[in-house]
Order: sequence, then C-alpha cells, then structure tokens
Amino acid sequence: MNFVLGQLAGFGDAFIALVADPVTYIYLISSVFLGIVFGALPGLTATLAVTILTGFFGNKVPLDYALIALLGAYVGAIYGGSYPSILLNIPGTAASAATAMDGYPLAKRGRGAEALGLTTTASFVGTLIGTFALLIFVWVLLLISQNIASPEKALLALFGILLSGTLMSEDLVIKGWISGMIGLAMAMVGLDPLLSEPRYTFGWSYLLSGFQVVPVLMGAFAIPQIIESLRMGGVAQIAQLKGRIVPKLGQVRRYFPTIARSGVIGTGVGSLPGVGEDVAGWVSYGVGKSVSKEGKTFGKGSLEGLLSSETANNACIGGALIPLLVLGIPGSPPAAALMGAFRINNIIPGPTIDPAIILRVVAIMVLASFTMFLMGLFTARIFIKILKLPQTVFLPVVMVLTTIGSFSVGGGINDLYLMLGVGALAYGMNLLRYPIAPLVIGVILGGLFDETFRRSLFLHDGNLAVFASRPGAAILLAMNVGLIASQLGPVKRGFRRLVTRTKGAS
Repeated sequence: MNFVLGQLAGFGDAFIALVADPVTYIYLISSVFLGIVFGALPGLTATLAVTILTGFFGNKVPLDYALIALLGAYVGAIYGGSYPSILLNIPGTAASAATAMDGYPLAKRGRGAEALGLTTTASFVGTLIGTFALLIFVWVLLLISQNIASPEKALLALFGILLSGTLMSEDLVIKGWISGMIGLAMAMVGLDPLLSEPRYTFGWSYLLSGFQVVPVLMGAFAIPQIIESLRMGGVAQIAQLKGRIVPKLGQVRRYFPTIARSGVIGTGVGSLPGVGEDVAGWVSYGVGKSVSKEGKTFGKGSLEGLLSSETANNACIGGALIPLLVLGIPGSPPAAALMGAFRINNIIPGPTIDPAIILRVVAIMVLASFTMFLMGLFTARIFIKILKLPQTVFLPVVMVLTTIGSFSVGGGINDLYLMLGVGALAYGMNLLRYPIAPLVIGVILGGLFDETFRRSLFLHDGNLAVFASRPGAAILLAMNVGLIASQLGPVKRGFRRLVTRTKGAS
C-alpha cells in the first residue's frame, strides 16, 4: 500500500509541475490536434505522426516538451482514426479498422454524432485505464528486470525481434523474421561497441556512427505510406453528422462495463511486445461479440461493438509503453518510433531508466487524454471538414515535413540518402508483404543484442552455455526456441491433432 501511495505522490508532483508550466499547453494542444488530423486523414498514421515529430522535436527542445509533443500526437492519432471509420467507412489508421464495422452503419442511420460522442468518451476512458496500468505495473516489472544481466538482455532483445516478426506477418511468419534480421544486420553497421573498430562502413565516415534512427524511421514508415496513399487518392462521400456529439451520462453509464472490459483487454494486448493497437481493437471486438447479449448485432450498427474496439485501441497505448519503458522493447509501431526519440535523447529504456521519466510519461498521458477528450467533443466538426481535403494536396506537405525532419537530425544530405534508401527498401518489402515494423525494431534493438551477446561471450571465454546457465537466461532461451519451434510445420500439425483429440475426448 505504501508503495502505491508513493508512486501516486510522485505522479502528483510530476503532474503539478507540468500543469504549472504555461508552455505545456502550447505543445499539448498543438500535438494532440496534429495527431487527430493524422489519424483522421486516411493514409496517414499514428506512427507517421510520431516519426515526423521525432525529427522536429527529438533532441531540439527540452525533454518534457518533446515527450508532450510525441505522446500527444500518439494519443490523438489513435483516437482520430475513428472519424473516417465512422463517417467514411475507411479506417483512418489500422487501429480503427474494427471501429468501422459498426461505426459506419450507425452513421448511415443518422447516428454518426452519437457514435462519435461515445467513441470519444470510450477513447478517453481507455487511455486512462492503460495509463493507470502503466503507473502501477511498470514498477513491479522494473524491480524484476533489475536482476537482468547481459545474457538475459541479449535473449530478450532477440525475443522482441522474433515476436514482432511473428505477430506482424500477414502470411508467412518467416517474412517477419527476415524483416527483423535485416534490421538486426543494419544495427551492426558502425563502430564496434566493445572494440571501437569500424564494421561494414566501406570507408564512409558517415556510417561510423551507424544508421541514424530518425532517417530510418522516416524511410521505413513515412515513404511507403505516402507513396501508397498518393496511389489511392480521392475522397469518399462523408456521412452527414446530425444531433449532439456530447453523449448522455445515462448512456455512458449503461455501456461502462463494456468500456472497462475493453480497456483491460487493450492494455493487456498492448503489453505484448510488437503487437499494436490494431490487434487490440480486433481482439476486444471478438471478445465483445462472444460475451455480449447484443453479439448478433455486431457489424450491423452495435454501440457495444463500436465501444469494444475504440476503447481497446486507446488503452493499448499505455500497455505498449510498459515493455518499452521496462524492457526497451516497443509494444507497437508508434512505440518503436517513440523509442527512437528516447534514443536520440540518450535515454535508454529498460531496468536503468530514470524513474522520474516514467512519472513524467504518465502525467503527460493523463493530460493528453483530457485534451483529446475535450477536443473530440467540442471541435469534432473542424476535423470533419479536414476529412474533405484530397490526399493529393495534403500528402506532398507531409513529404516536405518528412524531408525536413530527416535532414534536421544533423547528418545533412547523407541522412536524406539514407531515408530514401530505406524508403525504397521498405516500399519493396510492402509490395512483397514483408512487415516493416520488425525491421525498425531490429534496428533499434540490434545494438542492445549485439553488445550484450558479445559481452556475455567475452566474459565467459566464448562459452555459449552462459545463455542457459542462469535461470532467467534459461527461461528466455526456452521462450526463443519455443517461439521458433511453434511455427514449424510438424509442431503446428501436432498441436492441431492434440486440440482435436482433446475436443473429441470432452
């Protein structure tokens, strides 16, 4: 109890410090607004919003303001995807795909304003649930993770890369693993962290510091998204918005059990490294459909189905920050971009992270959720007008911002070459249905894996047994082996036969 009270007191101090600073509100309002715009415009994403702001604010403003800008955009963009999902039947972001299932049928029946009001409230509550979980559980995991040494860190980094590749692959899991290994190979470029010898630089001094995070983020996430969105083009017919947006208290009270359940599910799914908000939305939607008395109406205009999705994807934000802050493994693609911002600010997420940073992140999340809630309820019609902007007008502006953000990192024209090179690689991978997020996670976690893996071998005379001799390392090694084995054909077939026999016996 004293531990919880202590954390709440620390959060209160961080919250008051932010509230008392008038500059906070400038960054907060502008970043949440920008995030909602990026979420609302089909083709733009939360990852893209965080990536672009990383280039502009990553290490050029005080850390608190940078975190406000990045987290505000993150929260706003995940919520903003509900606008086109409900009014256009086009998910603004992947996280809001399940929202369209019931949102658009409601809008066609003239209940679009009601749907937007409830999704705004659900997104607000879901974000707070995820943030509360972050405040409480991150400390428990930090206490456990403080006993992690180099072997465990190496295996944990490898597990994060493999798991993200497994969960983000559309068809063949091996594609996700290949993507992660490409990122891991890119992380090996530059000065050896142990011997300070150049590796794979080919005499190019720019590569001595390795691949810069921001140009890699811009190229991997922004370039393919912009090209694909320009190809799609066009603006769909927007459903009319009638009636009040502010929801009735009785209606919120009626659906609060659904909101609470979906918030817990979204937080839990978000805490799995590399999964993301879209998976959280679909999982919560599926659970809601199976347990709800209104299950048969899901997909036909069910408010409960709408809230199941929209609560979970925002709750996932807090969940995704738990493995990021505790283990240094992003819980979603936007969290991977956020980790890039931490990295360029010389902050290493993991067991050694400064607890004050975690408290500031929690305080900013609370402020961002309130800002998103008020904007959503009282300025929704402004964002609806933004939906009428054709992509061919807006996306070139985004491309210019992406270029400026990448160029401003400090590497000059070389950063642009890197961004375009990674962008071409990522676009080709997209065409072949290789997931991009594992590549970025591989670049970010690759340095940790490289250094800790080789340090473990140096300290134990090259004996690989060190990765099984410690209890924690043995468990993580078993998890890595089990994850790989679970995707092998014979293992899959054996598991299916076991499930079939179990069902038959019951």
